[in-house]
Amino acid sequence: MENFFDELLYRGLIEQSSNEEHVREMLKTKQTIYCGFDPSASSMHLGNYCMISLLKRFQLAGHKIVALVGGATGMIGDPSGKSKERNLQTKEKLEENTASIRAQLEKYIDLSDPEKGELVSNYDWLGCLSMIDFLRDYGKYFSINYMLSKEIVKSRLDAGLSFTEFAYQILQSIDFYHLHKTKGVSMQIGGNDQWGNLTSGLELIRKIEGDNANVEVLTSRLILRSDGKKFGKSEKGALFLDPALTSPYAMYQYFMNVTDEDAIRFLKVFSFLSLDEIEEIAKEHFAAPGARIGQKKAAYEITKDIYGEEAAKEAIKMTEALFKGDVAELSEAEIKTLFGDLEKPLEGEMKLEDLLVALGAASSKREAREFIKGNSVLLNGVKITDPNAMVSPSTCLYGKYAILRRGKKNYYLGTFAR
Repeated sequence: MENFFDELLYRGLIEQSSNEEHVREMLKTKQTIYCGFDPSASSMHLGNYCMISLLKRFQLAGHKIVALVGGATGMIGDPSGKSKERNLQTKEKLEENTASIRAQLEKYIDLSDPEKGELVSNYDWLGCLSMIDFLRDYGKYFSINYMLSKEIVKSRLDAGLSFTEFAYQILQSIDFYHLHKTKGVSMQIGGNDQWGNLTSGLELIRKIEGDNANVEVLTSRLILRSDGKKFGKSEKGALFLDPALTSPYAMYQYFMNVTDEDAIRFLKVFSFLSLDEIEEIAKEHFAAPGARIGQKKAAYEITKDIYGEEAAKEAIKMTEALFKGDVAELSEAEIKTLFGDLEKPLEGEMKLEDLLVALGAASSKREAREFIKGNSVLLNGVKITDPNAMVSPSTCLYGKYAILRRGKKNYYLGTFAR
């Protein structure tokens, strides 16, 4: 555990700590560390996975972790980073989301031994807290001036902030205090946008137990996309951990297309490769950037850790099939994943030149014939130079799919009705 904090710094995972010297000292012995996850959606995303992987790193280093699903706080909503009030979800929807988030967390962290890890919902203690108890036992410790000084509150004052969201930081503080008292939690971690909420919990414990309470907080640097935005669920093109929302192939492709510098940065942040392995990959990568060694390694490692090794290998297979034009070996599911957004219905038998026009690969039969005779058209992975070649369900993959490639990168999918 001696160099664990330094490893986190090397990986670019640490942004702020309440007392770095004390945190370093604490981490030399086994601690119980918790992180909360918001069930406002049915699936977590890549930004959440950064915190999940950080919990996992603590666990692998010998610490006990507690993953908290905000079954109660999810009903309120965190004002952090939001320009307007959240739409409150129904209790039934939140229960459904909470169950989904719990199931995802169980995939990534070891819960086989309660001494290694636990999964809890704050609805278990906040759901039965009366308003009188809330005000008498906790509200008295929070001055309005202190709460207004928090950046997550100040950023919303001009736009408007309800008491509901204003009180969120108190509820999260109660979580920290409750877990400290009942499960011996000594450290809370979260994204850097949660700094105000985390320090509020720290202050609550110290006001109740005294300034010498053995507790600290730690925030992780927000991992940003190349456009400077967070990997959030509300962002366009969000990368979800649910394969039904973001396919392993889509996740793989995202990391295949990052910059050279980001490829190595994401390896440090998300992968569980050793520091020596990452340094060796970086050395090879920058010696031959055209080979995209870093991107390939980051795409594989991250996809494997999130979706499993089989899914990562399938993503590689699909990528290579597209690159080579060898699509005949793809399964139906892979075809739908790769080309589903391009799919157009087809009927009856037709000439190849008519197929190009029908799929939008050519603007006219004359242009279609030029493409075909110019050796730039592949149908289901086979080059065809006859514009009059007939295409029908019997000549298609699985009796219905016509995958057309024009040039090196332009793909089209036609599906015959059965």
